[in-house]
Amino acid sequence: MPSTQKKSKKVIIQETAARLFRDKGYSATSMRDLAEAVNLKASSLYNHIDSKEEILRDICFENAQRFLSSMDEVEAMQASAAAKVKALLQLHVRTAMEDATSVTAFNDEWRHLNEPYLTEFKNLRRDYEQRFKQLLREGMTVGEFRRVDATVALYTIFSSVRWLYDWFQPGKSRTAEEVEAEVIAFVLAGLKA
Repeated sequence: MPSTQKKSKKVIIQETAARLFRDKGYSATSMRDLAEAVNLKASSLYNHIDSKEEILRDICFENAQRFLSSMDEVEAMQASAAAKVKALLQLHVRTAMEDATSVTAFNDEWRHLNEPYLTEFKNLRRDYEQRFKQLLREGMTVGEFRRVDATVALYTIFSSVRWLYDWFQPGKSRTAEEVEAEVIAFVLAGLKA
């Protein structure tokens, strides 16, 4: 969203909720906590959202669609498997450094979704993960990556970027671009044959 545009109250509530979910956990975050954090009375909060779960559901599904859309673009690239994996690594690194909502949704809090949303979200995650593993396998098949279990490789990659949201602080000694380049180079070096 361009900085000249004012964020809607719902977006502000969603971003604030994501931070509270990350810091306190979904279960420990109350609607009263959220209302206080966005300077609203709890009763006024319901003018913008129906429930805490609605917020979590929005976070989860909006970000699942973002990752799946990016996967569609990456798979359509006329590029090597290594270039495609690098593009997905960039997505994960940038997301971990720039968007707490995605980190919240893709780490742990999605587990609090109720059915049928929990199953639907798990299926979206599984689809993304299977497609990512297929790219890793393709890289192994053509000799770009060393042969390892694709599941181990995938979850090692995810773990390699997951901590960034908690550590990286813009304006400190390292730029986002420097951290991104170093993490990607490190992970790709570990995959190379």
